[in-house]
Amino acid sequence: MVKYEVNVSTCNLAQATTTNNVFLKLVGTDGESKRTWLASIKGAATFFAGTDTSFSICCPTSLGRLVLIEIDKQRLPLFPEDSWFPSKIRVKSPEGDTYNFPIYRWISDSEVHLFREGTALRIFDDDHHLGKYSREKELKLRETLYSWDVYKEGLSHCMKADNPLCLPCEVRFSFTKTKEFVLTASSGLVELNLKGLSFCQKNWTDINAISKVFCNKKTDISEYVRQHWKEDAFFGYQYLNGVNPSLIQRCSALPGNFTVTDEMVFLRGGGSLTDEMQKGNIFLCDYKRLDGVKPNVINGKKQYLMAPLVLLHKTPDDKLMPIAIQLKQTPADDNPIFFPSDSEYDWLMAKIFVRSADFNEHQLNVHLLRTHLLAEVFAVSLLRNMPMVHPLYKLLIPHTRYTLQINFLARLALISETGVFTQFAASGGEGMYAILKKSVSSMTYSSLCMPDDIAERGLEDVPNFYYRDDGLKLWDIIHRFVKGVLGHYYTTDSEVCLDSELHKWIRDIFEHGFLSQAFTGIPQSFSTVDELVKFVTMVIFTGSGQHSAVNTGQYDYGGWMPNTPISLQLPPPTSKGTTSEERMLQTFPDVNTTVQGMSTMWLLSKQSSDFVALGVYPEEHFFEEVPCKLIRDFQGELEVLSTLIKNRNKGLDIPYTYMDPAVVENSVAI
Repeated sequence: MVKYEVNVSTCNLAQATTTNNVFLKLVGTDGESKRTWLASIKGAATFFAGTDTSFSICCPTSLGRLVLIEIDKQRLPLFPEDSWFPSKIRVKSPEGDTYNFPIYRWISDSEVHLFREGTALRIFDDDHHLGKYSREKELKLRETLYSWDVYKEGLSHCMKADNPLCLPCEVRFSFTKTKEFVLTASSGLVELNLKGLSFCQKNWTDINAISKVFCNKKTDISEYVRQHWKEDAFFGYQYLNGVNPSLIQRCSALPGNFTVTDEMVFLRGGGSLTDEMQKGNIFLCDYKRLDGVKPNVINGKKQYLMAPLVLLHKTPDDKLMPIAIQLKQTPADDNPIFFPSDSEYDWLMAKIFVRSADFNEHQLNVHLLRTHLLAEVFAVSLLRNMPMVHPLYKLLIPHTRYTLQINFLARLALISETGVFTQFAASGGEGMYAILKKSVSSMTYSSLCMPDDIAERGLEDVPNFYYRDDGLKLWDIIHRFVKGVLGHYYTTDSEVCLDSELHKWIRDIFEHGFLSQAFTGIPQSFSTVDELVKFVTMVIFTGSGQHSAVNTGQYDYGGWMPNTPISLQLPPPTSKGTTSEERMLQTFPDVNTTVQGMSTMWLLSKQSSDFVALGVYPEEHFFEEVPCKLIRDFQGELEVLSTLIKNRNKGLDIPYTYMDPAVVENSVAI
């Protein structure tokens, strides 16, 4: 007889405990053990949350190299079926070898579940017939659990689910996350209801009253915004380090529909517009995706959404200053170009219409589509096409945490027919889907890869661009990590070509995320290790650093509504000299629209206590020495970057924290 020492770990999660009987079978290359009841002197506490319990399984002869384990649990008479969340099982063989079996899966039924030994295996490495069988069985099951669905024609596809409880247990929110998410949302709404603001359809008559909406939910930056929102320098700063740093680009020639001349503008430091363009000091923000979009009707009143063009100048003291704003795409007599030299409220109103346009462009294109919806596509394709034993699954699964449920809730509570965005944003309703379809059609692979995107927009040497500075460093750190891990498993380009599971993964992404549009530049297959490394870097960066950059500061910059109006209810001025503070207040969204927007931005900016920072991996999926060392090196580089960012921020009036690895979440989880 030979003896196998077995250690079973149960996750330290709420409701992870089981009181059912658990049975285990070991399967190796030379045989299998009997199905063994895992009994312990701990009794009912054997599989409590957070526990490790040891057992022995005896076999007549050695089973050879362990390939997989079979687990099932059976309820006791008169006891209910419960759910159990084992984290991993470690087995020490009589030969002295240790085998690790990562599980991290809710087991809620009495069926037999198969789990592979933790050494990563590509499909062409899996040469044992039982290994191949379990691999195929796992993927067939996953294809039924994770089905594609079309939410709206022309948009990236999503996972099919009727409600959050239809999602597989392992991708749902934890008990902690659910409790805190509901509490944060309900506490904000209760506060607004107590103040009588949620249903108030009146105009704001006093701008200072806006600061009392969430007087106990201020942040240092939201207070800075309230004090400086009118300033041109702050207006320009937000294009670099606000929540939408993805629109601005260097301008070497004005668009034909933006007829600004040298004589029209005054540039600090002297010089002409033409000369400054040649020097690379002129920048353009073009909201053309908003052109022709039908605006919403809120509280029975038509809203207004412009498609502005904004010209900015980098001054000799390295500030980015707006120098001209045209609020509609087509030049006309009733579409004047506004300048800082215009009257105070003419210029301020022009900037307000731009900031409102920026909110709608940011939320739908930059935030929803380019982080949330793409992260869902990456996750569903991974779960459908990659078995747990595949190295890419092990690398990417931490970056899918909570993404499927948060996106389901977004479709339910934000962009459905009764969603907050649909009801209260200028682009809600028909306009929302028009913008999203345009955004999908204009999305390119290079714009998702930060180094390429920065170069294409001509922003390599813009000063005080902390999003770029921190983001490029973060991209490089992720790229080195991914290159190390994937380079360990794919030593030649031919091995990448041979991996059919890799190609199924990328084909699903191309088809369901980018609607099979070849012009996007998204790969349809991989032929080299470098191509694979770059794409996987983009996947991780999109769901971590990029999402943090465009999500975490929403309340910082939107908590003071005049800086980020989600809608405007009077048309822009068609001639100069017709604006005033009174008209500005009448143009702002009604009280209920304002507070709905602010409370939603507060919810979406609120970090959960079970937040998992980038590079932190509570679940162990890799067990080989090389990837484990690479993970430690990755974490060390992230710590160094975090320290550099914190030290830099000490000297800034507005600290830029959104790319600090310490506050960047591993996945799109909020």
